[in-house]
Amino acid sequence: MSFPDRKEDEVRRMLDGPYPAVPPDLPGRAATRGRRMLRRLRAVRAAGWVLLISAVIAFAVWAAIVQPWTIPPTDTSPPVEGW
Repeated sequence: MSFPDRKEDEVRRMLDGPYPAVPPDLPGRAATRGRRMLRRLRAVRAAGWVLLISAVIAFAVWAAIVQPWTIPPTDTSPPVEGW
C-alpha cells in the first residue's frame, strides 16, 4: 500500500475545482497559429526537397565529368622498354 502523492493531491484538487476562464479569442488565435505552423512546415519541406534534388543533380554532373568508376592510369613506374 502506498501513501498518496502530494502532486497527485494537487492535481485532483485542480480538477475538482471550477474550470479556468478561457479567452473568447482563443479559437481564432489557435487557428491563426496553426495556419502559420503549417505554412512554415510546407516551406521547410519544399526547401528540403529542393536541396535534395539539387544535391542529386550536382552529384550526377560531377560523376559524369570525373567518371570515378574508371581505373586511373598507373603513373607510378616508368614504362619498360628495350627488353
